[in-house]
Amino acid sequence: MVPPLVRFQAQTLLTAAVPQEAIAQQLGISVRSVRRIAREPPVTAATLLDAQGRAVGRPSKAEPFRASVVEVLAGEPHLLTAELLRRARLHGYDGGKSAFYTLVASVRPKRKQVETRFEGLPGEFSQHDFGQVRVTYADGTEEVVHFFTSRLKWSRFCAVTVVPNQRAESLVRPLAKHFVAFGGVPLRCVFDRPKTIARKWDKAGRVTERNALFAQAMVELSFTAELCWPYRPNQRGTVENLVGWVKGSFFKQRRFHDREDLEQQLADWLLEVNHERPCRATKEIPETRRQIELERFRPVRLQPQQLALRVPIGVSATAEVDLPDYGRYSMPPEAAGIPGTLFLYEDRVRIVAGPHVRWHDHVGPGEVSMDADDRAARLAAVAGRRGRNYRARQDLLELGEPAFRFLTELVHRRPRAWMPIVLELHERLQRHGPHAMRCAFADAVRRGVFSLADVHQALRQPTLFPLEVA
Repeated sequence: MVPPLVRFQAQTLLTAAVPQEAIAQQLGISVRSVRRIAREPPVTAATLLDAQGRAVGRPSKAEPFRASVVEVLAGEPHLLTAELLRRARLHGYDGGKSAFYTLVASVRPKRKQVETRFEGLPGEFSQHDFGQVRVTYADGTEEVVHFFTSRLKWSRFCAVTVVPNQRAESLVRPLAKHFVAFGGVPLRCVFDRPKTIARKWDKAGRVTERNALFAQAMVELSFTAELCWPYRPNQRGTVENLVGWVKGSFFKQRRFHDREDLEQQLADWLLEVNHERPCRATKEIPETRRQIELERFRPVRLQPQQLALRVPIGVSATAEVDLPDYGRYSMPPEAAGIPGTLFLYEDRVRIVAGPHVRWHDHVGPGEVSMDADDRAARLAAVAGRRGRNYRARQDLLELGEPAFRFLTELVHRRPRAWMPIVLELHERLQRHGPHAMRCAFADAVRRGVFSLADVHQALRQPTLFPLEVA
């Protein structure tokens, strides 16, 4: 079938007395088609619109029911399509389900959401969100960088922190630092990702169960959180897409040698956009407007290093507190089976279980922090020589990959004599600490030697200790 627009051109050329053969050659159709077009009624704008709305092929069996479906939906716009299909079958529809569902989708009234754009007032709103971007460093290595960003709505003053992941703790700790950078706590804090800070919410978007750590942070830092559904710009006012702005203005514009260089450039960029460059939206430097906001902020209740998140725990039968997201920590053997609380600081943790209290360095998921006194007490509590040997070996294995490789070689090379060596190594662990032993094992593995004397030699080389060993 010749398209309507081509037929219109043919009719126009025929009116100008252009030969039919020339018209056919110019438009790429046959002379026979030109003759047929000459006998057809003129093509009008209505003809073009009708052709655009008409589908190719046989008409759908559902088409005769279009008018009745439109009439029903006008009175009951939320009626399920399945119910409409049931009623259509009662009135003689014998076509397929897909064809009818397609018809209903084409005529069902669409809900239109009106966007409400608004400007914040000084000290009223701040916007917060997680983002991630894949970065390629100068040596060709790639890394997915996670970051948490905050921005004051009125002044456009911005803070960005690189974080290890997008969990609750990685939200509340940089949030506390951003409040300090702002100079106080705004009236309302708007978050774009409910899943990060809320566990359940109803269909209307109201949170019914918050993340426990985030709820604690709200109380400790004294801020009010408002949650926006993702991709709902009408709930955010006039502040630009925050994560997109950080990606487009910083990460996508610069090149980095490594992670350290990235973080240094990020600090320099924040200094530039906050203190030197006027914002395109306000035509003013953000720091100038932030000074006006300061009198409206509430004071920061806690400094970031003072923020302790409380996690309920139970000490296991092996006298350990094992949390998948926050690492594994030792406790005295007497604390086994006692419930308690883990106080999670930025760099340290404090565990209280009954009368027993332990301080540890804050380690990451899958990592272990073992107190030397707890390690010695656990070993002493094991009955039998064989059990103590395996307990000592397990303590060494928890130092990581270098210890695992060293002990594997030791056991297979000296299957009948490794036990007293392991007890000696355990005594060195108690004396020198995990870091020194980890470095000594790594040095022995690197040199391909697997004896007690080789570990002693490595421990006498203090220059090895600063090495970072995986």
